[in-house]
Amino acid sequence: MNISQTLSDIIVHKHTFSVPLDYQQSPSEQISIFAREIVSVENQHKALPYLVFFQGGPGFGAARPINNSGWIKRALQEYRVLLLDQRGTGLSTPVNAVSLSYLNASQQAEYLSHFRADNIIRDAELIRTKLSANEPWTILGQSFGGFCVLHYLSAAPEGVKEAYITGGIPSLTRSADEVYQATYQRVLAKNADFFKRFADARTLVDNIAQHLYEHKVYLATGEQLTVEMFQLLGINLGMEQGPEAVYYLLEQALINTRHGIEVNPLFLHQFSQFLDYNTNPIFALLHESIYCQQHASKWAAHRVRDHYPEFHYQPNKPLLFTGEMIYPWMFNQFEGLQPLNAAADILAAKKDWPALYNLAQLANNKVPLAAAIYSEDMFVEMQYSLETAKQVANLKYWLTSEYEHNGIRMDGEYILDKLIKLNRGQCLR
Repeated sequence: MNISQTLSDIIVHKHTFSVPLDYQQSPSEQISIFAREIVSVENQHKALPYLVFFQGGPGFGAARPINNSGWIKRALQEYRVLLLDQRGTGLSTPVNAVSLSYLNASQQAEYLSHFRADNIIRDAELIRTKLSANEPWTILGQSFGGFCVLHYLSAAPEGVKEAYITGGIPSLTRSADEVYQATYQRVLAKNADFFKRFADARTLVDNIAQHLYEHKVYLATGEQLTVEMFQLLGINLGMEQGPEAVYYLLEQALINTRHGIEVNPLFLHQFSQFLDYNTNPIFALLHESIYCQQHASKWAAHRVRDHYPEFHYQPNKPLLFTGEMIYPWMFNQFEGLQPLNAAADILAAKKDWPALYNLAQLANNKVPLAAAIYSEDMFVEMQYSLETAKQVANLKYWLTSEYEHNGIRMDGEYILDKLIKLNRGQCLR
């Protein structure tokens, strides 16, 4: 299917492809993959090469463009951009409690085991043969998309002409436990920054936590807002403009009424918009598996948290926010995750996850690769990124403290331009 439409300054072509759920099995159940191709109005009749964007996550559909701006504006100067809804996201046979309801827990876990980076790249390669006459294309990965890029260069480097990564160079060998040992320390630093920046935030946070501990409070969705769910707001502290958004949310949380202190309904409505677990369940179901190669995660973030007791809330003690960590209790507390509780346990115990990276291939990589590493990144440990940079041939990186994890969203035109110049050995301003 190919449907075209015009937005502000860009032409959009919508593609849908049928791909195997399991590339290792024949015949296999088929699923749909959606891709949105965009080209600038001025270049619409030119035969430009493709740049494929791999979204962060896992479990989030690609960005929905509004106009020719940001990193897309830079890319459209010389490419047709393909925004790929990775399998299970957006318009690509979505994964959620409803779509999986006809399967039992074991079947759900088996189905979900096919939604990691390895099959995302197999999908991309199948699409490449259909769209680009089998010519290699350029790839760009943000966050988890960077994990996909390195798998692409491991498994199918012949399909790639140039590669770019922003905020997403993973360790090639370290376990989920090691990753969380590092990222919990990053979260501690982001908490310290937050409470230093906003003088009354400590009082606001502790008053809210105490109220939630002493009272049953329900979100607009009907779920109980617990203290540990409240702590999950910390995932926003690692984003540019995230701390400000969290602070302004906290400001309006508690109100004085004739009956005493109550939680503001406005806060309860807005709170759910800060977390994506109900709407993007793959993020919770498969997040730890992105680090797993021939080993089980065993709820790594939950276990490692015990090494950082400051994150365990106790009444009348300062509360700290957590970060990009998934916990087993979330599958009891979030309505959209509850039906997938048993499947999540099965996935956490799964030991036979295939390897994601070919170390020998990456050590001999011939594809030009440029990456932005953000030194203050809360989500991807800088030291592990630098460690990987030494293991991948032909990789050039730009290490900067100017941006948070979502830098490409905030200043994407400049960041992508800088990486393109870095990759091509051009002068940098």
